[in-house]
Formats: sequence, structure tokens, C-alpha cells
Amino acid sequence: MMRSASVSRRTAETDIVLSIALDGTGKAEISTGVGFLDHMLELFARHGLFDLTVTVKGDLHVDQHHTTEDTGIALGQALLQALGDKKGITRYADIHLPMDETLTRIAVDISGRPFLVFRTAFPTEKIGAFDTELVREFFQAFAVNAGLTLHVETLYGANSHHIAESCFKGLARALRQAVAVDPREEGRVPSTKGTL
Repeated sequence: MMRSASVSRRTAETDIVLSIALDGTGKAEISTGVGFLDHMLELFARHGLFDLTVTVKGDLHVDQHHTTEDTGIALGQALLQALGDKKGITRYADIHLPMDETLTRIAVDISGRPFLVFRTAFPTEKIGAFDTELVREFFQAFAVNAGLTLHVETLYGANSHHIAESCFKGLARALRQAVAVDPREEGRVPSTKGTL
């Protein structure tokens, strides 16, 4: 059974149509109007093996903040919907993701309790035209709307592009493990409470 969801989100700042299939092949069709964000979402899809389609029309005449944050919101909402009742999922996962001189650690719990710890610093304020502070904004919006406990920590790194890329790839790889169906769970929700 394909676990998938689609989200449409329209505000005065952005108009987003997004769909995700958790059991995909990593196919991505991304158009946010923000080149660096497109690149990060393509990496997220490929390394998570999620099929992801994202179309965003945002107020880029203001800046890239609303487009980036609202895309994180929509992606989180779609992930939450695609997970359904969360029966049989692995739930927890973590990974150390190397990217050249950079190493980032990601840990995720599909807990229903949204929380972000983000211990990542960028040596530059921009990657091309993209504000590096927006990486955290994306992760915050995503974690809250997906109902994830998410820890992101870059242990070391010198290149802002590599640092951001290690965060997105690490998130993808950790989520790929966490959303995977564990046959030993036999369709149970992985919690003593019986719900997530």
C-alpha cells in the first residue's frame, strides 16, 4: 500500500501544492522559485526515497522567508497525513551524515510531540542568494507540522553549502529509516500508549 498525501496551502504570502509518497523511488518535481530550496528538496526526496512534487508561488519580491517556511509547513503536514495511524512504523532513527569536511548528526522520533533542537551554525549569512538562517526556519516549520521530535547538530564543518546539504540529506536518511515499516511490529503502533 502506497502511503501518500497531498496538501494545498494558500495564504496572502504563498500558494503551495505539495504531494509526497513515502514508499517511492526518490522522484522529485520541485519548483519553489528559490533555487537553493529546490536543490535541498530534490536531495531530500532522493535520499529519503520519497516521491515529492512541490509547486510554490511566493512573495519573493519581499524575500525568501515565507516561501521557505511555508514549504516546511506544507511538507510537514503532508508527511503527517501520509503516515496515517503510524501503525507498524520503526518510529526512531538517527544518522551521522558526512558531506566532505562537514559532519551532521540527525535524530528523529515520530512521536506526535513536536520539538526541534537545532545546533547548527553557518560561517556565512548567505549561500548564493539564500539566507542561511532560513535552514532553521524550514526545519522548525517541518518538525512542528509533522509532529516530530527532531534533533539536528552539525558537529563540524566549514562550508555553508555543505552544512545545509548535510542537514537535508541527514533528515532524509533518518526519516527513511523512521517511516519504514517494521514487520516485527505486526501492524501495532510503536508506543506503550497505543497511539502516537
